Amino acid sequence: MTLHKSHAVPGCTNGPPIDVQTWRRCRLLEAGFPAVLAEAVAVDPGFDLHALLQLVDRGCPPALAVRIVAPLPREVAP
Repeated sequence: MTLHKSHAVPGCTNGPPIDVQTWRRCRLLEAGFPAVLAEAVAVDPGFDLHALLQLVDRGCPPALAVRIVAPLPREVAP
């Protein structure tokens, strides 16, 4: 189970999430991701949020975790 430090993050409440992207952004911010990076990852459903948080929990810097878990580019059909 992934445990995260509880940080007071502006715009993130203890109540139910407004939408999935907001929930993802809040979880990333709480885990220590910079705001710009958290926002970019939160809107991209190709990122496995749980994998990112597990890497950060194990000491991986957020930017490196994003590079490791980044989705592969999709090939465009001719």
